[in-house]
Amino acid sequence: MRRAVCPGSFDPITNGHLDIIERASKLYDVVHVAVAVNRSKQSMFSVEERIALIEETTARYGNIEVESHSGLLVDFCRERGIPAIIKGLRAVSDFDYELQMAQMNHGLSGVETLFVPTSPTYSFLSSSLVKEVAGYGGDVSHLLPEVVHRRLVERIAERRAAE
Repeated sequence: MRRAVCPGSFDPITNGHLDIIERASKLYDVVHVAVAVNRSKQSMFSVEERIALIEETTARYGNIEVESHSGLLVDFCRERGIPAIIKGLRAVSDFDYELQMAQMNHGLSGVETLFVPTSPTYSFLSSSLVKEVAGYGGDVSHLLPEVVHRRLVERIAERRAAE
């Protein structure tokens, strides 16, 4: 079986993420979506919520496995026999950082990294930007799957009510 991993924080998953995951799902038998656990970072959604949203929005592809990971991505790959990491690139600035990571990962474990250029429609898109715009009341509905947008709006309202 051809296996690959699409790693990220996915807080929340955007249409840009889904574009890369869908394209990877057409190339590989199984695509693992590895949700990074970063306890030091303030997330909008818990790891469990992010996994549930990703499972719901990727179910139609039929070959996606979603789970969390902490630590080195190459260890995640080694434990599951995954030989390839798929990374979306939005801009040249992404490439600078991702190339260093790819070379380090290959040096540590032999895992290959494949870069997929992001669709021009999503070349500016990041979860951080989506959260910021939504937090100020901007319309980000066209940048997220419907269920994710609904959940984001609810979470922002919950946080405002708690202030």
